[in-house]
Amino acid sequence: MTDSDRHEHEAAELVRPYVITGGRSLPGESQFSLITLVTAVADQQQRPARLSPEEQDLLRMCVGGYLSVAEIAGHLQLPVGVVKILLAALSEAGYLVTRPPETRAPVANLQILEEVLNGLQSKFG
Repeated sequence: MTDSDRHEHEAAELVRPYVITGGRSLPGESQFSLITLVTAVADQQQRPARLSPEEQDLLRMCVGGYLSVAEIAGHLQLPVGVVKILLAALSEAGYLVTRPPETRAPVANLQILEEVLNGLQSKFG
């Protein structure tokens, strides 16, 4: 590989994400995490034909059910940042439904658990 070939290859790697995203920037951190679940809306007739090939692939993939952002990035073989930008655009256009990750349940009070255990042991031996 010559020096000019290497520079062209490096330039292509930098330009491709910009072209795929249309130059849009990343959505806010709170909008999509790696475990945010995404699915396509049920009405497929509303989908315009003017979506990019990557957006069409993403929508086709999400028709079958919920997938996480990380799974979508892996299947599409695109960087997570690029996938988040595509998801934000498709979500704003009404083509996707997202479900944020559930918040963690609070840790149970250890004293209450010990009292329940002691009560069960005293009743049932």
